[in-house]
Amino acid sequence: MGTIPETEVEDTDAAPAASQLSDTQPQPAEAPFSTLSTRMHQMFPQLTDAEVARLARFGERRHWAAGEMLFRTGETGPGMFVLLSGSVKVSQHDGLGRERLIVEHGRGHFLAEVGQLSGGPALVDGMALEPVDAILIPPERLRAAIVAEAELGERIVRALILRRVSLIEKGAGGPILVGKHNDPALVSLQGFLSRNGHPYSVLDERDESMLNVVERFAARCEDLPLVICPDGSVLRHPSSPELATCLGILPELDGERVYDVAVVGAGPAGLATAVYAASEGLSVIVLDSRAPGGQAGASSRIENYLGFPTGISGQALAGRAFVQAQKFGAHVAIPVNVQALHCDEAPRRLETCSGDVRAHTVVIASGAVYRKPAIDGLDRYTGRGVYYWASPVEAKLCKHENVVLVGGGNSAGQAIVYLSTHARQIDVLIRKTGFESTMSRYLIDRISSLANVNVHPRTEIGGLGEDDSGLASVQLKLPCPQGVDHFDARHLFLFTGAEPNTGWLRECGVALDANGFVLTGDNESCSLSTSVEGVYAIGDARAGSTKRVAAAVGEGAAVVAQIHQRLEALRPVRVAAAVNA
Repeated sequence: MGTIPETEVEDTDAAPAASQLSDTQPQPAEAPFSTLSTRMHQMFPQLTDAEVARLARFGERRHWAAGEMLFRTGETGPGMFVLLSGSVKVSQHDGLGRERLIVEHGRGHFLAEVGQLSGGPALVDGMALEPVDAILIPPERLRAAIVAEAELGERIVRALILRRVSLIEKGAGGPILVGKHNDPALVSLQGFLSRNGHPYSVLDERDESMLNVVERFAARCEDLPLVICPDGSVLRHPSSPELATCLGILPELDGERVYDVAVVGAGPAGLATAVYAASEGLSVIVLDSRAPGGQAGASSRIENYLGFPTGISGQALAGRAFVQAQKFGAHVAIPVNVQALHCDEAPRRLETCSGDVRAHTVVIASGAVYRKPAIDGLDRYTGRGVYYWASPVEAKLCKHENVVLVGGGNSAGQAIVYLSTHARQIDVLIRKTGFESTMSRYLIDRISSLANVNVHPRTEIGGLGEDDSGLASVQLKLPCPQGVDHFDARHLFLFTGAEPNTGWLRECGVALDANGFVLTGDNESCSLSTSVEGVYAIGDARAGSTKRVAAAVGEGAAVVAQIHQRLEALRPVRVAAAVNA
């Protein structure tokens, strides 16, 4: 799962949130978690009587008898419990029936983790060891308390985040994935859970107990990977949405509710819109098909983002924004695949795999999808040696092995630096003579100092070789100056650019440029409006946008002012909709 980022160890209110633990400063995969043990006072703070009294107005006093459950793994979490008397045992149980004590709480402690900001499923069990009196604060009131009680709210949010980090470290409250360590389907499920900040554990062929589990459930080869959910149910070779359903994290969409703003895409641009719009009192829903972070979530370390001098991973940055959006009441729905936008209806209607979403305004923040170079048979190697991002999951697969990486942009540079701490050797292929026109100087300098990285200019892939395990070699169109015509490598990372993710707009008639990017207002007005009234575009999906995280965040904030203007014009319609609701 990576290590806790150095910047997040130092910055106590910015620990990795429901999103991710990927490295901001690349370290060996075996580096131990050593920081949480020094932060127990932050993870489990004890509230004073005065602080308990301040929180009491946000909840309801309730009583539980000894042996009664306050919450159960997998069931919808009721919110945060502030203990007034008695004690509660918090424990983990998994789908194999194993149980482990996590902590015992007494008077003045509160029970919750970051998932309760949105009322997500509980990841642990909470049982009263003796008669318990507590204040139960439901999610919506918990968010109100955090905003109203700034200093106390900061301590609570920090504790909630650190508790999720600890659960991820332990794999507590999550599913057990069973399969071969290099199985593309297993790697995909690991990536989905990791990027969504959900705990999990893995049993693969290197674990002696895997065979027993496979035999116990009479699993065949085609059933792998197995997923054993916390409630004991078993999924055989599931998709990500099927896994999300099993875990209770697939969101339910209310087709009758009308939001002020619907944001398609949970990358930096979309999350910025959610944070600013929700903090200003607008009702917001964010939809994404995979995880927070978008393309930026694949960046192992961003060092030129303002305010983070030691760098931050794209996933950790997205994790912070994700929690911020939830803190202000935005509804973040993941994984939900938006299939079409219907602009002939008012309010606008978004058609998704999980039902319809209606909103007065729509923000297109769907970013881009990875461009696949024209290499024969490339698709059959996806997950079997070919990757389009470099997360801790992929880094673990290529540990002490040879890697070929294609690309000369900043994303490629960040991946090279990160993977260099795991791989034995990295051969980098670029079409140009050098990185100077496409990569930041600090990355160029760092790459030049890496002893296990070789850069091959004016070099392109001609073909791929395989064996029974998947990718086995990378052939070149022309030999390198050294006479090398291929590389024996089982891992190929492709950072060859991206294309706009705008196919879902085909039903709407939003104007696109020749390359599929969304056209917005002229530069003089700085308008982010599209050709359809009430529909805006920001971030990488917008034509002419600056492909930088900071620019995306700026556009995400700027579009909110334009949304306010649109909503003001629609005020009579919004009032009528609210009355009818």
